[in-house]
Amino acid sequence: MKKRRLSKRTLRNWLYAYMFLAPWIIGVLVLVVYPLINSFNFSLNTVRMMPKGMLLMPVGFKNYHDLFVVDTTFLQALIGFAVRTVPEVAIITTFSLVISIMLNQKIKARGFFRSIFFLPVIIATGPVMNELVSQGAATVPIVNAQAIAEAVSFLPVWVSDPIVDMFSSLILILWNSGVQILIFLAALQKVSPALYEAAKIDGGSGWECFWKITMPSIRPMILLNAIYTVIWLATGGQNEIIDLIYDNMFASSRGYGYASAQAWTYSVAILLMLGLFWRLLRVPPDKSDKIERKKRERLRKRARK
Repeated sequence: MKKRRLSKRTLRNWLYAYMFLAPWIIGVLVLVVYPLINSFNFSLNTVRMMPKGMLLMPVGFKNYHDLFVVDTTFLQALIGFAVRTVPEVAIITTFSLVISIMLNQKIKARGFFRSIFFLPVIIATGPVMNELVSQGAATVPIVNAQAIAEAVSFLPVWVSDPIVDMFSSLILILWNSGVQILIFLAALQKVSPALYEAAKIDGGSGWECFWKITMPSIRPMILLNAIYTVIWLATGGQNEIIDLIYDNMFASSRGYGYASAQAWTYSVAILLMLGLFWRLLRVPPDKSDKIERKKRERLRKRARK
């Protein structure tokens, strides 16, 4: 079989494409890949800042061993983050879906209400968020934290404490729903109104329309919002694990090496959580598409023969 030769036009198009992609590729290699390799190298060493520069003393996986065996503070914080994040993602995603459905209806001042729900994403970030939290603006006055603590007292401490903290900062959780509402709104506006009209003609109720039309249409966006929420919570300014890594980075007894080991462990934990949500919320492939793909593959093989 003769090899297909690429035309000059195709080669020229490829050249233009890689020219436009070159800044992005260089940026990823310099600003992402190189720092990742460097930080992993730090995690395998004891790093000391000397007058003449940075001194690396190889210790193998000792930093990771100390992380899980000697220093239990980080491990408890990591478990607490995982226990707290799973219900928070469910709350934020559900709240965002309900609000987006309401904002997608034909109501007066719809644009104003959409702006109100997205406003915290712009305002309540960084120092502003820290100031609001310090003044108690992230708590719900009617929520009795002590009663919740007593209700979950039968659970282990590393499970009960994150649950109490979650209810104590319920307003803060709901403030993180602006982007998710926007994504759901975009997905809802793509659903054809003709589907709802046909369902109502056939006698379908609003609840049936939601489960049979709305949910299948926006299911990929549920996965997208869940992944976005996990990353948002994992990298937010209110994350105690990031503060812990930052403190260990400049501690004389720990340093860059130990902090890098913590950062890599934290990254792996986040990836595992993302994999869990992807496994639970992913859209299964359509069997008819798989059958059609196999038919096309058989036809290609026959044509080659």
